[in-house]
Amino acid sequence: MSETSGRLLSLLSLLQTPREWPGPELADRLHVTTRTVRNDVERLRALGYPVQATRGPIGGYKLVAG
Repeated sequence: MSETSGRLLSLLSLLQTPREWPGPELADRLHVTTRTVRNDVERLRALGYPVQATRGPIGGYKLVAG
């Protein structure tokens, strides 16, 4: 499995938990930059996963029903 595929699976696993994840926290857990997290979220969306993003200091990412 490629590094990107493995990281996307790890990100998807984290997003499936019932909470909102701040970008910097996801980046720390995945050992990547926040820009990589944003790019990976876009990849998941392109694959059909409903990832919701909330902006602001209390914002973050979460997987929504759909």
